[in-house]
Amino acid sequence: MPHLLHVPALADAEYAYVATVEPPARLVYTAGACPLDADGRTVAPGDPVAQARQVMANLETALAAAGGRLADVVKTTVYVASAHQPDLVAVWQVVRDAFGDHDPPSTLLGVAVLGYPDQLVEVEAVAAVAAT
Repeated sequence: MPHLLHVPALADAEYAYVATVEPPARLVYTAGACPLDADGRTVAPGDPVAQARQVMANLETALAAAGGRLADVVKTTVYVASAHQPDLVAVWQVVRDAFGDHDPPSTLLGVAVLGYPDQLVEVEAVAAVAAT
């Protein structure tokens, strides 16, 4: 549903710089997907890569509840509670792998702290789902 645009005049990136959505799509905004299990416990304390895997699984579940999937995502924001760039890169790789060939525009941020105890990763998304 979204149309992703790579912009040759900008630096090559692992994501599209622009996404457009044409009617009659329904926009879906997710809350930040967190690395929580079904009981609300933070998984894999201290391991941003394992947390990123849980986050992406939870994001897929949230999107499915709205009739969407990762291929419908038009924008993400990825938060990593770390001041170390290698942690951000490792999390980014998990996120990119989850999307496969779909490469929506994304912002990757290192932040001081996230909301749950031991939480290191959070991903929020906007998706365009076929109107029903």
